[in-house]
Amino acid sequence: MSSVHCIGAAAQCSSFVANSGLSPSRQPVNSYELFIGLRYTRSRQRTRFISVISLISIIGIALGMTVLITVLSVFNGFQREVRTRMLSAVAHIQVQGVTDTMDNWEQVARLAVRHPEVKAAAPYVAAQGLLTSGGLVRGAYLRGVLPDLESVVSDLGRNMRQGALDMLKPGEYNIILGEPLARALGVTRGDRIILVAPQGQVTPAGVIPRLRQFTVVGTFNVGHYEIDSTLALVHMQDAQRVYLLGDQVTGVRLKLDDLFRAREVARELAASMPPSVIVVDWSRLNATYFRAVDLEKRMMSLLLFFIIAIAAFNLVSSLFMVVKEKNADIAILRTLGASPGGVLRVFMIQGTVIGVIGVVFGTVFGILGALNVDVIVAFVERLFGFKFLPQDVYQIADLPTELRYSDVVSTAVVSFLLSLLATIYPSWRASKVNPAEALRYE
Repeated sequence: MSSVHCIGAAAQCSSFVANSGLSPSRQPVNSYELFIGLRYTRSRQRTRFISVISLISIIGIALGMTVLITVLSVFNGFQREVRTRMLSAVAHIQVQGVTDTMDNWEQVARLAVRHPEVKAAAPYVAAQGLLTSGGLVRGAYLRGVLPDLESVVSDLGRNMRQGALDMLKPGEYNIILGEPLARALGVTRGDRIILVAPQGQVTPAGVIPRLRQFTVVGTFNVGHYEIDSTLALVHMQDAQRVYLLGDQVTGVRLKLDDLFRAREVARELAASMPPSVIVVDWSRLNATYFRAVDLEKRMMSLLLFFIIAIAAFNLVSSLFMVVKEKNADIAILRTLGASPGGVLRVFMIQGTVIGVIGVVFGTVFGILGALNVDVIVAFVERLFGFKFLPQDVYQIADLPTELRYSDVVSTAVVSFLLSLLATIYPSWRASKVNPAEALRYE
């Protein structure tokens, strides 16, 4: 093999040094090291395979970052969307009786609204029952409300599809259902359904279920499938009569100025409330659900970071092959006076350039993917002919996204650090090349 052909880069480096009038050992940082490091990243016919490996490393880093940023944005959007839709029907804070019932709800409501962060309070009756119509039976979570107060503490009134909350009149036994629940029972506005209460009624013939006929006066849809498919609203007085509660209620629901302050406000309210009640905020009411989503997000992030790590450590094999290929060049550089540290910097610059290119492309495509995930999902659904996000499983119909630049920055920083870490050992091995041994067969 021709020595001239083998050490072309080193020869150019010697010309570069000669023109500058400095030896490699006296060159300023980012001079000959940068020149050679950048040159090694360019493709040459004889080192085409090495360049392909470098390209694969860049693509791997960029693809891993793109997927990670997009997935994190989808998780953020999913959490935000579910939380927003859930809290449109679920109270920010609930004050409940220790024995599941409360006698003095007016006093509790007055104490609660004294807090500067509590906007409104409304009593409620919560119970479970069976709804039946035409042979169809569904379990339901029944909530007895006062329509004028309920519209202040929740967004159910703004999510009505048919009818209105004020159509719940005491003594008329009207009921409002979630749209999926109404479809499951095969009823529409004006139809009648039977509520079967779990409390039995004692008669001479034995214990029989308590039954009450209700008229459907409206439907709602908050966009959260679990709520829409199980929740039914009736007037609070009707619920008290059906469930034999007298003047008692289950508790008081509160709405706050800032729902993310619910935990702190709940602790402050608990200190001023009578001992016969307990104060629970929305994060505790749905703790298992939000904890599971958060854990899933963390585990998915960890797995995707491993993908980036694998792509970054492809640089190790790429740089090892470059070092093997450039042994003669390294020997010439050493004979010209380059220090081991200079050789190490040459190959670290090459690996760093590859990592930076991968990080830049990964950041750009990751942001584009996060901002256009709805278009991508729609294309995939049309291409393969299936619903990517079943509403009965994921609680929402559309795939939301929320791009957080903190996620982008952290992903870019970690990816770059992994790429930089992958260059250290091959570069160190290059700095330990023995010039005499490398030139023996040249």
